[in-house]
Amino acid sequence: MARAARQIVQDGTMSAEDLENYETDMELQLYREYRDVVGLFSYVVETERRFYLANHVDLQARSADGEVYFDLTLQDAWVWDVYRSARFVKNVRVITFKDVNVEELPRSEDLSLPKDGGLGDLGDLGN
Repeated sequence: MARAARQIVQDGTMSAEDLENYETDMELQLYREYRDVVGLFSYVVETERRFYLANHVDLQARSADGEVYFDLTLQDAWVWDVYRSARFVKNVRVITFKDVNVEELPRSEDLSLPKDGGLGDLGDLGN
């Protein structure tokens, strides 16, 4: 357990430095979890409030009273949220008037190196 978290448990107090250290530790743990699970997902989805990994994305632009909004449905998702205890979610629905960015993640087999490991003509650039 991080030093700041131990301090909170022991006496219930927290300084600004303890809080900053605790939040930094939590962000680092979240990043490590992201790094471990990103290969399990097909898409990265970013909204104004959250960042998701998902295996199925359905994004629909809709209109109501002259306003355009986005209706986003994700299945088999992971949510980037440091304060959330359960980050794996079966279904997510987001309604937003803000931008939504959806990117398909490359598959590991899409990023293969040549069998000989060489870089072809690029290997001669240093000569």
